[in-house]
Amino acid sequence: MSALLSVRGLGKRFGGLTALDNVSFDVDAGQIVGVMGANGAGKTTLFSLIAGNTRPSAGRIEFDGMPIVGLRPDQICRLGVARTFQIVKPFPSLTVLENLRTGAMFGRAQLRRVADADAASRRVLEDVGLEDVADRPASALTLSGQKRLEIARCVATGAQLLLLDEVMAGLTPTEVAQMLATLRRLQQSRGLTLLVIEHVMRALMELCGRIVVLHHGELIAEGSPAEIGDNAKVLSVYFGAHA
Repeated sequence: MSALLSVRGLGKRFGGLTALDNVSFDVDAGQIVGVMGANGAGKTTLFSLIAGNTRPSAGRIEFDGMPIVGLRPDQICRLGVARTFQIVKPFPSLTVLENLRTGAMFGRAQLRRVADADAASRRVLEDVGLEDVADRPASALTLSGQKRLEIARCVATGAQLLLLDEVMAGLTPTEVAQMLATLRRLQQSRGLTLLVIEHVMRALMELCGRIVVLHHGELIAEGSPAEIGDNAKVLSVYFGAHA
């Protein structure tokens, strides 16, 4: 069975700076895969290339067997890929429900009737624990609530693959535990595939079945959380340990 997401020889240069260099990996349907690396490793650039926000300098990306390099972000979203951002970006003047309605109507789900979009959106809000604030302005949510809204809006598009960029950053330990439970529940109940960037290492190790490690734009390791935790090169470049 072919991978849901296939990245091959991916590279990105910004002038004289190489942000990604010959990165290759696969993500199978239903997997939760973590992307690990220090600041500047190329993690968010990787997401921008997959989501179509930036075009690669080299390599190819396939989603569900279809080449997607060169497609616009809205086209990639309608194929089934949705991303969050490190800095939450809700439509602040819209309600929580209206934020999801937008995704449901114009994403992969293409629910053109408002009633259908709202019904689907309310089910997503229940899944992420925001049903009680559906009619509040998005700007009134706490940071934790806005992080959940980012995820919910992605799910509402009908996406198969979620690119989650530090959705646990800034959360308390209790909120991190709640977010982990929410992500597991979404993945299992909706059959989603997750590619997760996270600096909360305990969360990444607990959540993911596999982790890829970037360092200065290069993929230096790939494996289970246990294998990554024992990898001498990862320990040396990421944690500052002696190999």
